[in-house]
Amino acid sequence: MKKYLVLLLMISFVGIAQNLNEYKYAILPSKFAFSKEENAHNLNAISKMYLQKYGFETYFHNEAAPDEFILSYCNKIFVDVTENSSIFITKLKITIKDCKGTILATSEQGTSKEKEYRVAYNEALRMAFDNFSILKTHQFQPSQKSLGMIGEPIQKEIAQGQIVEKKYNVIATETGYNLITVASDYKLFQLFKTTSNDIYLAKKDSISGVLLKKDSNWFFEYYEGTVLKSEMINITF
Repeated sequence: MKKYLVLLLMISFVGIAQNLNEYKYAILPSKFAFSKEENAHNLNAISKMYLQKYGFETYFHNEAAPDEFILSYCNKIFVDVTENSSIFITKLKITIKDCKGTILATSEQGTSKEKEYRVAYNEALRMAFDNFSILKTHQFQPSQKSLGMIGEPIQKEIAQGQIVEKKYNVIATETGYNLITVASDYKLFQLFKTTSNDIYLAKKDSISGVLLKKDSNWFFEYYEGTVLKSEMINITF
């Protein structure tokens, strides 16, 4: 029985490791939920250092990044650190998710009994990363799946006249706006100004189209072959 259990664990480990090998990039928040400020106790910088050490090209969510990283949503892992500390022990855990929010891997809990906060958090985080075996085996290996990881999770095909509605926040730029999904806090659209306030040139992943206003609503329209696609975009300029 024990042999079968060990075998199952080994198969599970290999499967998860292979999944992570499909990812070239990692994205991190600049401030973890339990922190009061960006890069508190240097935790975010340490996390980025470890991810780069383990072979991921890593960026903070608000950091300048190459086009391949920015214009693709599902070619990266989303890394977060959570806290479950008690009065005397600092406890941190690392979670890795894909673009759909599915948990790919979770580290063992890193702990520290140090009294000084900065030392305790650093020690607990380093322990969690040092013992995260699956991360250590990461080696980016492009596959058909990873090469197809473009944009958001696959949506149902939209025939002409049908509408998909999504919610976005709007960030102004020198040439127009970036649209950021409310759920993920990550840029998915680039908008470029035209001579009309009701029309923008738009780029979403590898798709180019227009964002236009109709009856007080905004729509992203583009062609897929000969089929006109239309997505209602929930934004306010």
